[in-house]
Amino acid sequence: MTTHLPIDHAFLRSSPLPSHADADDKNARGSVLVVAGSSEVPGAALLAATAALRAGAGKLQIAAVRSVAPYLAIAAPEALVLALPETPDGEIDPACAPQLQDNASKARAVLVGPGMTDEESAHRLVLALLACSPETSFVLDAAAVTSFKDDKATLLTHKGRIAMTPHAGEMATFLGIDRDEVSANPVEAGQRAADSTGSVVAMKGTSTFVCDPDAGPWLCEGGGIGLATSGSGDVLAGIVAGLLARGATPLLATQWGVFLHAEAGRRLARTVGKVGYLARELPGEIPAILQEHSPAI
Repeated sequence: MTTHLPIDHAFLRSSPLPSHADADDKNARGSVLVVAGSSEVPGAALLAATAALRAGAGKLQIAAVRSVAPYLAIAAPEALVLALPETPDGEIDPACAPQLQDNASKARAVLVGPGMTDEESAHRLVLALLACSPETSFVLDAAAVTSFKDDKATLLTHKGRIAMTPHAGEMATFLGIDRDEVSANPVEAGQRAADSTGSVVAMKGTSTFVCDPDAGPWLCEGGGIGLATSGSGDVLAGIVAGLLARGATPLLATQWGVFLHAEAGRRLARTVGKVGYLARELPGEIPAILQEHSPAI
């Protein structure tokens, strides 16, 4: 039987995040580029971007389709918002990848995928961005994960740079198996994905497994049924990206990210109710949780 190492308070104390001195400026806490959303789901980019800042990232860029970019710029005044051409389906046109490469090369962390469903576009964007600075780390979510179902070998060449945050349906598509098979044994599915791509995989579910090709797996107990709500996964991806920007490795950022996400759900369950709180309320809980579990921010 596989031993699941717990991600709990004791683990976090023994595996601290990078600390930052009071005199550090925003550049020291790193920049995040969020490539996300579509004309129909612009909020995914906002949720992920807000979560990245709440996790402590110093600077934020959002790449979004031109039709919604002005609204995102107003909703997220902290961000530099890139207005990109869009496909007839309202998703980011991959032809703009060369434009994004310069922005990605200046970021410590890049998140691609929340709110995106066009696998071809997502695949082309990720390939182009991975060709940027080898110092940049990535979080892949939604279509940015499933688009590599037939191209896992490419991800393997970037071992050590990537974290993935799929839910059970996305993992089933990625592995080419039934969703029920993933749900029956999520840790096995997550480990298969990690081993075949060299990536850290957060296998989301009632509880979340963090799978790594070289160690683990780890288990983070669930934050409650309230986390099963629209946009919750976008928040998790944004938290992980924010921690990457601060200098955490993909493994450490994912371990901390799933704990912060679950703990935010537990706290909102107490103050709002077990169900009915919103994904947009999760990021606001993150700074206090970080302070309690990592006083040396």
